[in-house]
Amino acid sequence: MKIKATQIRKGMIVIYNGELYVVTAMQHFTPGKGQAGVQAKMKNIKTGNNAENRFRSDENVEKANLETRKMEFLYDDGDNFYFMDQETYDQIPLNAEMIGDAKFYLLPNTPCEVSFFEENPLSVELPATIDLKIIETTPHLKTATVTSSYKAATVETGLVVQVPQFISEEEVIRIDTRDGKYLERAK
Repeated sequence: MKIKATQIRKGMIVIYNGELYVVTAMQHFTPGKGQAGVQAKMKNIKTGNNAENRFRSDENVEKANLETRKMEFLYDDGDNFYFMDQETYDQIPLNAEMIGDAKFYLLPNTPCEVSFFEENPLSVELPATIDLKIIETTPHLKTATVTSSYKAATVETGLVVQVPQFISEEEVIRIDTRDGKYLERAK
């Protein structure tokens, strides 16, 4: 699907020089003379190489047509993470490099959305929040007030989160998957 260069947004996946790129940053520019445009920083999905390009405002850019499927995380074997399509029950492996830091939020049976381009998986979108159990943290300090300080806590997936002093081991907490921050105790 063709779009005008001014419609490019951060996070969008575009086809540039025949390859898929994710837009990592973009900025509109208007020079004193000449035509306005867009300066886009992009990362090649396949190779990981960065590219920077200027597009004129009247230039067309090919937006990748992605298919999103509801999937469920099943398990990982260290090298691959296995997901199951919730409609067809087909299972697909995604390599650990593709998953990245999302691995810290994946427990068996976690619902996710996986984006595909021409039947090839590209990315995993996590739910906005996830509940994880704390397996290790320092004991509560009696002298600490509720809002005064935070302490490190390790959850069952290995993620280290800053939590309030009153949180203890074996408690289940809710974490924002976008920034990895503690939100509240899970009910």
